[in-house]
Amino acid sequence: MPKVSEVCRHVRSKNAGPFWITLDLSFSDQLAFEHYANAPQLQPEAIGVLYDVDPAMVKHFRVADLLVLKISYPRRYPQGGAVERDMHGGQQYVRLLDVEL
Repeated sequence: MPKVSEVCRHVRSKNAGPFWITLDLSFSDQLAFEHYANAPQLQPEAIGVLYDVDPAMVKHFRVADLLVLKISYPRRYPQGGAVERDMHGGQQYVRLLDVEL
């Protein structure tokens, strides 16, 4: 089974305001996008488990014209809080890279 890192051209994470993180998955071509963007491993339930958040709060956006899947989930702690460890959310994508699709 291919991993996210193998089917996506780019994978990144970033702030989506002080209370949310967004994961951007850019697929290499239309076929890969159509085949993997709806994979169960990228749905809110699986993302909720992977990031330890309530799946009901996970947002899932397919941007077909750009071959991009955007997934947003609430931060455990607000940006810049005393116990928050990734101020810009730039490291949150890493645990997604080895997910098998």
